[in-house]
Amino acid sequence: MSDPARTPQTDEQRLAELGYAQDLDRTWSAFSNFAISFSIISILAGCFTTFYQAWNNGGPVAISWGWPIISAFILVIGFCLAELLSAFPTSGGIYWWAARLGGPRAGFYTGWLNLIGLLGVTASVMYGCATFASVTLGLFFPGQWAGTLHQVFWLFCVLMVAVTLLNIFSSSALAMINNISAYWHVFGAAIVVAILVLTPARHQTLDFVFTHTVNNSGYSGGLFWFLVLPLGFLLTQYTITGYDASAHLSEETQGAATTAARGLWQSIFYSAVGGYVLLLAFVFAATDTDVINSADPAVNPYGMGSIFAVFATSLGVATFKAVLVISTVGQFFCAIACMTSCSRMLYAFSRDGAVPGSRLWTRLNAKRVPVHAVLLSAAVAVLITVPAYKEFDVGGYAVPVAFLAVVSVGVLGLYLAFTIPIYLRWKAGDAFQTGPWNLGRKYRWMAPLALAEIAVVSVYFVLPFTPGAIPWHPDFSWTLVNYAPIVTGGALLAITIWWQVSARHWFTGPRRTVDDPVLGTTTTEPVKDPA
Repeated sequence: MSDPARTPQTDEQRLAELGYAQDLDRTWSAFSNFAISFSIISILAGCFTTFYQAWNNGGPVAISWGWPIISAFILVIGFCLAELLSAFPTSGGIYWWAARLGGPRAGFYTGWLNLIGLLGVTASVMYGCATFASVTLGLFFPGQWAGTLHQVFWLFCVLMVAVTLLNIFSSSALAMINNISAYWHVFGAAIVVAILVLTPARHQTLDFVFTHTVNNSGYSGGLFWFLVLPLGFLLTQYTITGYDASAHLSEETQGAATTAARGLWQSIFYSAVGGYVLLLAFVFAATDTDVINSADPAVNPYGMGSIFAVFATSLGVATFKAVLVISTVGQFFCAIACMTSCSRMLYAFSRDGAVPGSRLWTRLNAKRVPVHAVLLSAAVAVLITVPAYKEFDVGGYAVPVAFLAVVSVGVLGLYLAFTIPIYLRWKAGDAFQTGPWNLGRKYRWMAPLALAEIAVVSVYFVLPFTPGAIPWHPDFSWTLVNYAPIVTGGALLAITIWWQVSARHWFTGPRRTVDDPVLGTTTTEPVKDPA
């Protein structure tokens, strides 16, 4: 990786060379750009909300070994994306790179996968925040707040309104919020670790943390190493995502060709380190394994493998409350950042005419914020979360089964979108014109490694998480089915049909809004397809 000396060039000049005028307000610092991706990754969100995935599918080893290994692979993906970001610092990010390197069709598929992924992640993070807020309210107001799924859904709606309003503020205000979020995640995680180190009466041993296994999946032990444990690794893949926000905010970042590229990969690195420390603290505090592994609601009201069960059995009421407040606020910050990233992607994709009603979604308010893109992002996020209002009884627990697909589809959509520009950059080889931050010749092995990791993980994302999700299994239930392959396949089919029937006749990829690189006269013409 390198930052070679380059001829000084303003952000506005580089953006004009890429075909766009400086419409958004470029007030974000390097730290602010890093902070938004760091906030979206949010170790106070993913490490808490998907802890059960690793615990039930592998146990401590899925965390102590799985997290650093998978994080290293994700960092390689981040390096590949950072190089592309440095070369093309535009809000369209992933979509724009694919269109520039592979033509309109590549851009169309990438853009819609990326947008679907961002909408899904925004909805899932907000719903996770509502779930944690509900449990927190139950602790503070026992007997007054039941915490039903219906209450969680309406709490989700209230929080979504708050996130939307905050995103309508000026870009500089959002930058400040994300700066605060970064500090909250660092110091908040440190406080949680300190609580889990100092307050429990006892802790697990090193042997338990690094060698003990758990299989609550329902699959036989013979499948542990090839199916169960890899399913546990999805904790890391779920958590460390959304870092493409650094690209989507690049047109609002100063010195974006360098600072946004660094912000992208550094958000992954520091999240990986902080998340590992946090997760190890969880596992060391998980001493009452009988309760944590119990599927009896009378014994464990939070669900088998739930992080709530870990806290309830290792902490006092006051420290339990403190940890949940820290996590819930962190998740709220994460939701704000997700909404910002999603709305900027929608703005950029609409700017090039790919979204119905494009003119409305590109309209800026007096503070130079794409307010209608924010409102649409919020509306769609609420709409796709409506299935969570329906309760299903699974082993005595009320579970929003239909919504769980949204989580998988969100992350799957993002990573599938990443594969297209990474592959195209690899295919371009040494002919690719790099930006000031680049991989040098390391792209030759990093790109195929990144593509292989995404391919393997994508397979596990669509596999049934429990035997009861397999149609021919005697315990089959539709409430246990992993809907990710159905919904993702449906989305890809819809995109393909749309492209073949209509979009290929009018979608030409990125459009120029300036007709020269000196920010002079504006125009609206498509960028020529690559040779």
